[in-house]
Amino acid sequence: MTHTNDPDVIRRLLTEPGRWAVVGLSDNPDRVAYGIASYLQGLGMEIVPVHPKAETVHGARGYATLADVPGQIDVVDVFVRSELAGDVVDQAIAVGAKAVWLQLGVIDEAAAERAARAGLDVVMDTCPAIEVPRMADRTGPAA
Repeated sequence: MTHTNDPDVIRRLLTEPGRWAVVGLSDNPDRVAYGIASYLQGLGMEIVPVHPKAETVHGARGYATLADVPGQIDVVDVFVRSELAGDVVDQAIAVGAKAVWLQLGVIDEAAAERAARAGLDVVMDTCPAIEVPRMADRTGPAA
């Protein structure tokens, strides 16, 4: 089965404040994850960097693994290669995350299906910086 993103799920994840664990986020400003994490903060989201080096990024303390992150995780934002994404999704399920967001170009249909079966919301192969303007286009200008 091929995963199809639900626009209502995307809208909810991007408009309701949440705690996003950004897997693959380092303090390297040349990486896409760095810019997107800042973008998420601008949307009012709390970010939690998850990277083996456990670096502090954008003022947020980093953790080496999802299992090391204290407290509830609303969304696990996956910035790893597709072949590594399944393991991250399985970790997201194990820690009780509410959703997984596989970034643009990160595709793992089997992992998306496992997450959905486990009750997580799933967004795959897109980016918040693409979806927020799309949402605005669908709703028209604010009155």
